[in-house]
Amino acid sequence: MESDGSGHVGPTPVETAGHLLARIREGGLHVRRKKKTFRLASSALKVLTLLLSAASTIILGLQDLDFWAGLGFALVAVVTLLGAVESFFNWRSRWVLMEESQHRFERLAAELEYLVASTPADELTQDRLRPIFDEYQGVWARQSERWLQDRRTQAAQPGGH
Repeated sequence: MESDGSGHVGPTPVETAGHLLARIREGGLHVRRKKKTFRLASSALKVLTLLLSAASTIILGLQDLDFWAGLGFALVAVVTLLGAVESFFNWRSRWVLMEESQHRFERLAAELEYLVASTPADELTQDRLRPIFDEYQGVWARQSERWLQDRRTQAAQPGGH
């Protein structure tokens, strides 16, 4: 802890850098987990949609059997439902957004680690750390704005939610 001259004792720049790096790493872990979840959901839905679509097409080709034709039509309905679910949750877009955020957090962590490693402790100041903190905040702000923008775009489309 060091005094800022006014008697206020606060963390040293090195302590601030350590705290900021921990926050950046936490952000990176968060978006990595979310990215994995969204990627899996997006991929599973695409594969399921493809399988059901292919199966319904094949089954509809067997028109002589009423049961199969009915099953084929049911599968087409399920594919339509899955398409609606995917467009509502938009997992692919969210997955890509997490990928972008993960990259930004990793780059930011590397910049901070380099700054701390290349700057003597007595020259590391809060002012030198501030741009990295501002960029950290910017990553979250861009992510939130993009998510809201995607939701607004979906809501404005016919049948949007």
